[in-house]
Amino acid sequence: MTDTNLENPGKPEILLVEDDPDDEELALRALKKINIANDIVIVRDGAEALDYMFGTGAYAERDTRWPPAVILLDLKLPKVDGLEVLKRLRADDRTKLVPVVILTSSDEQRDVVESYELGANSYVRKPVDFNQFMDAVEDLGLYWLILNEPPEKRKKPS
Repeated sequence: MTDTNLENPGKPEILLVEDDPDDEELALRALKKINIANDIVIVRDGAEALDYMFGTGAYAERDTRWPPAVILLDLKLPKVDGLEVLKRLRADDRTKLVPVVILTSSDEQRDVVESYELGANSYVRKPVDFNQFMDAVEDLGLYWLILNEPPEKRKKPS
C-alpha cells in the first residue's frame, strides 16, 4: 500500500476512493486475500481523488502518465461527490479510458443510471453482509486486474 506513487513500479496501482474506514478495511482485506500484487492507493474524498489523478495539490509530483489499473469509486464522498469525480475523469483525454468501478451502498436507480451515463465501467452495490462484501471485492479485483485487457497506451512498460 502506498500514499503516492512517484516512480514507475511496473504494475499499475488500484485507486480506492472511500471515505468510510470500515469499508476501506474490508476492501483491503478482500484484495489481500486474493494476493493482488498491485499497490493500493487510498484517497478519502473526491477532491483528493481528482488531485491524485491529475497530479495536482498534494500529488503535484506524481507521474500521471501511468494511471491506475482501476478506480474503485464510492459515490457519497465529502468535498466532491463520486459522480462529479467520474464526470471530470471522463471529460479529460488523460483519464477517460481508466476503468472506473462504482462501489457504493447507494441503491438509488438514478445513481445507477447516471453512473453509466457518465461512463462508469461497472456499478457494484456494497453488500451489507461481510462475506458478500469480501466476495464482491475479490471478484472485482480478479476481473479488473487479471482478466480485463486495457488499451496499450495505458499499460506501463515492464
